[in-house]
Parts: sequence; C-alpha cells; structure tokens
Amino acid sequence: MENGTMHRKTLVLGTGNKHKAVEIAPLLNDGSLRLDVRAAGTYGEFDPVEDGETLEENAIIKARAAMALSNEWSIADDTGLFVDALNGRPGIYAARYAGIGCSFADNVRKMLGELECFPPDRRTATFTCVIALCRPGFDPVTFRGDCRGRITLRPSGEGGFGYDPIFEVDGLGKTFAHMTVEEKNTISHRAIAVKKCGAALAALLVGAK
Repeated sequence: MENGTMHRKTLVLGTGNKHKAVEIAPLLNDGSLRLDVRAAGTYGEFDPVEDGETLEENAIIKARAAMALSNEWSIADDTGLFVDALNGRPGIYAARYAGIGCSFADNVRKMLGELECFPPDRRTATFTCVIALCRPGFDPVTFRGDCRGRITLRPSGEGGFGYDPIFEVDGLGKTFAHMTVEEKNTISHRAIAVKKCGAALAALLVGAK
C-alpha cells in the first residue's frame, strides 16, 4: 500500500456471458477497490465444462479455469432459479432448462408452460447466485446471494436477460426486466453475492500489502 491507497489488482472474470460481465464489473469497481477486471477470454479460449452438481461446484470450476488460463486472481459465478411449484426446478440447470443450445426465450416459454395452471400465489421462486474466488496457492472461497420473488403470468419489461422478464421481486411489484442495471445491482441475487465477494477482496488486498 502506498499513501493509504491500494495498487490496482488484476481480477479475471470467468464467464462467457457478456450480460453477467456488464452487471458484475460495476459492482466490483465501485470506488472502494482498485481492480482491473478482465474477461477470461482475453487470455485465450475459455470454455470449461460445468459438470458440478451444485452452484458452488460449478462456480469453482469456472473460477479455477480462469485462474489456470491467466495465473491471476479469478472469480466466476453460477446462478440457479429454484421454483417452488416445480420442486426446485430448473435449479442449477436454469441456463439450459429447455435443452442444450436453447435461447432465453425458449427457457421462458417452457417455464410459463409448466406453470400455466398455477395461480400467482403458487408461483414463488428464489434466484440464487454463488460467486467463487480462486487465488493461486489458496483454496477457493464462495459467496452466496438469494433474491425471493415469483414467476409472472407473462413476460413484462424490456431490459435484462434470461428469466428477468418473468421474475417479479418480492415487495417491488415489477420484474428485473423493468429495472435499470443500476437498480438491479442494488437488490439482485448476483449483486448480493458480488458485494460479499468485494468486501472479502478488499480485506485480502489490504492484507497482501
């Protein structure tokens, strides 16, 4: 540390999802951390096999792959959507709920179809995000964030991605797709997990000096 400030630290983001990168980078670079956030793809091909059975396992797989590719501190997230009426499905398989290679719209259509007979009060769900932090020579550390809500009867809103148009946050009366990135970054499952990770990074960076 020099003059009470931290040196800029490279942090590699282990994702191929540009939407996630847009949400995560501002949360980490909020002024309290001096981070140079880079996508894993800038170091070479990044396509790890996500064959874990939990969000934690898959997040660690991606963070470790990013660390191996870059030899830098790396983070990655894995996110699941757990719908109560569907006994927790799609869970960790949210991104490929409608099948391998499916689109966001395919997943939304399948979910709305499966919930067609359920009234609003039976459409409760939890979005969960787990962030894994990997550093060369250290064991991985994970951080979890949850956001409760319900699946709407139809898509609503123009923003966001994935299930955002059909996930209405408890107490707000609107979907993620109705929110700006800044607004979503104050309450989302991913925001909660990333902020926990950011607090840990701040402590680790100070301790490393």
